[in-house]
Amino acid sequence: MAPPVAVSPLIKTARYSALIAGIIYGKKRYDHLKPIAAEERRIEEEEKKVREEKERIAKQLAEASEDTILK
Repeated sequence: MAPPVAVSPLIKTARYSALIAGIIYGKKRYDHLKPIAAEERRIEEEEKKVREEKERIAKQLAEASEDTILK
Protein backbone atom coordinates (compact mmCIF):
# COMPACT_ATOMS: atom_id res chain seq x y z
CA MET A 1 0.00 0.00 0.00
CA ALA A 2 1.12 3.48 -0.76
CA PRO A 3 1.51 5.93 2.12
CA PRO A 4 -1.36 8.42 2.51
CA VAL A 5 -1.06 11.68 0.63
CA ALA A 6 -1.12 14.93 2.58
CA VAL A 7 -4.31 16.88 1.91
CA SER A 8 -3.98 20.53 1.03
CA PRO A 9 -4.92 22.98 3.80
CA LEU A 10 -7.13 24.78 1.28
CA ILE A 11 -9.13 21.60 0.67
CA LYS A 12 -9.39 20.93 4.42
CA THR A 13 -10.62 24.47 5.02
CA ALA A 14 -13.15 24.20 2.20
CA ARG A 15 -14.46 20.87 3.52
CA TYR A 16 -14.92 22.12 7.08
CA SER A 17 -16.44 25.38 5.81
CA ALA A 18 -18.98 23.41 3.79
CA LEU A 19 -19.73 21.21 6.80
CA ILE A 20 -20.33 24.20 9.07
CA ALA A 21 -22.42 25.97 6.41
CA GLY A 22 -24.55 22.84 6.02
CA ILE A 23 -25.12 22.59 9.77
CA ILE A 24 -26.14 26.25 9.96
CA TYR A 25 -28.45 25.88 6.95
CA GLY A 26 -30.05 22.77 8.44
CA LYS A 27 -30.69 24.51 11.75
CA LYS A 28 -32.31 27.50 10.03
CA ARG A 29 -34.40 25.24 7.83
CA TYR A 30 -35.52 23.16 10.81
CA ASP A 31 -36.49 26.30 12.74
CA HIS A 32 -38.48 27.47 9.71
CA LEU A 33 -40.34 24.20 9.19
CA LYS A 34 -41.03 23.31 12.84
CA PRO A 35 -43.94 25.77 13.40
CA ILE A 36 -45.47 24.81 10.06
CA ALA A 37 -45.45 21.14 11.00
CA ALA A 38 -46.90 21.92 14.45
CA GLU A 39 -49.77 23.83 12.84
CA GLU A 40 -50.43 20.94 10.42
CA ARG A 41 -50.52 18.48 13.35
CA ARG A 42 -52.94 20.74 15.24
CA ILE A 43 -55.26 21.01 12.23
CA GLU A 44 -55.10 17.25 11.63
CA GLU A 45 -56.01 16.61 15.28
CA GLU A 46 -59.04 18.90 15.00
CA GLU A 47 -60.13 17.19 11.78
CA LYS A 48 -59.69 13.80 13.41
CA LYS A 49 -61.95 14.79 16.32
CA VAL A 50 -64.64 16.00 13.91
CA ARG A 51 -64.32 12.86 11.78
CA GLU A 52 -64.57 10.57 14.82
CA GLU A 53 -67.63 12.45 16.07
CA LYS A 54 -69.33 12.07 12.66
CA GLU A 55 -68.50 8.36 12.63
CA ARG A 56 -69.89 7.96 16.14
CA ILE A 57 -73.13 9.70 15.16
CA ALA A 58 -73.42 7.64 11.97
CA LYS A 59 -72.91 4.45 13.99
CA GLN A 60 -75.59 5.46 16.49
CA LEU A 61 -78.01 6.25 13.66
CA ALA A 62 -77.26 2.92 11.99
CA GLU A 63 -77.88 1.05 15.22
CA ALA A 64 -81.09 2.98 15.84
CA SER A 65 -82.44 2.26 12.38
CA GLU A 66 -81.84 -1.51 12.50
CA ASP A 67 -84.89 -3.75 12.49
CA THR A 68 -85.39 -5.10 15.97
CA ILE A 69 -88.00 -7.15 17.72
CA LEU A 70 -89.09 -4.10 19.68
CA LYS A 71 -90.38 -2.26 16.60
